[in-house]
Amino acid sequence: MNYWPSGMKVDPIGSWPSALTEKRRASNFASTMSSTLATLRRELFQLDAEDVRLQVAIPASQFRLDGYPRATAKAEHPGIILTMQTNVGALSYPCDTFTTWEDNLRAIALALEALRKVDRYGVTKRGEQYRGFMAIEATAVPAGFTSADDAREFLRSVTGDLWKDVSASDSHLVRTAKRWAHPDMPGGDADRFQRVTLAEQYLKQNGAI
Repeated sequence: MNYWPSGMKVDPIGSWPSALTEKRRASNFASTMSSTLATLRRELFQLDAEDVRLQVAIPASQFRLDGYPRATAKAEHPGIILTMQTNVGALSYPCDTFTTWEDNLRAIALALEALRKVDRYGVTKRGEQYRGFMAIEATAVPAGFTSADDAREFLRSVTGDLWKDVSASDSHLVRTAKRWAHPDMPGGDADRFQRVTLAEQYLKQNGAI
């Protein structure tokens, strides 16, 4: 069973927005990953969240074909970034306080829950408690593409002769390219798969997807 929130993208982290924490600490959480994702799913629903993206420091080669990390995936560092569009605006939550990325994800989920509960007492009216987390700019800029057509051309080069219908949707093109570039596929390559995800990000940021 897939416990990941529906529609949430998970991909390798691009760049950390500031200096990584030098002295991380173990958390006192005693919850399973499925419990963390259930909490996160509930809080995303409460925020009417869309375009939810979780960036993790896991190499592209350790992702499954469905776009989620393998159970055995090892992160290069525990920092994560959760971004989303919500009913209070675009939000970005980087966190590398704890020693595992799973604990940092739980910390964000619990923080979202705590922020929502502020409204219970009528202290805020317009989501003021979220302002410190407003996403001013993208945390990872897809480099190397100068236009949407440039990104599409690269994606078509990945699929080769398998992709001839230029009228098909960009989403379909991305899915096909991801499948053929994935390291688990014959001829797949981790670096190429990473660039496919960057092309996807470029198309999303420019409204093509």
